[in-house]
Amino acid sequence: MSGTDGGKAVRRTSGSAGQLMGAGAVISCPHGGRVSAVSVPGSDAVLLDGTPVSTAGLTHAVTGCPHTVAGVRSPCALVRWTPETDGVRVDGVPVLLDTTLAQCFTAGRVPQGPPVVAPHRRGVVVG
Repeated sequence: MSGTDGGKAVRRTSGSAGQLMGAGAVISCPHGGRVSAVSVPGSDAVLLDGTPVSTAGLTHAVTGCPHTVAGVRSPCALVRWTPETDGVRVDGVPVLLDTTLAQCFTAGRVPQGPPVVAPHRRGVVVG
């Protein structure tokens, strides 16, 4: 991917840029349910605000989703992340950025829309 920065050519090896997400990231489903990691990080090799960086190896669950379809509850239950295959890795596992593609699903694996990552300024940017 290429572009310009003040008239200078810029080339990135990764298709997206964004901020690293740590355990303290505030993430919700498109309906306002809370997203949180339910598995333990595999590594603490890279810390962000004192917590391990989130990687694609973590399982994320959704709680408190109020979504209904035709009056029937259809809450988001999990998030599936699709990180860049050539992006930054920690111990061989892709890191999650606030721009990483993702989809929320019901327990029956019905897509519900992308999660919402609240902006959080830290000064650590990948891209």
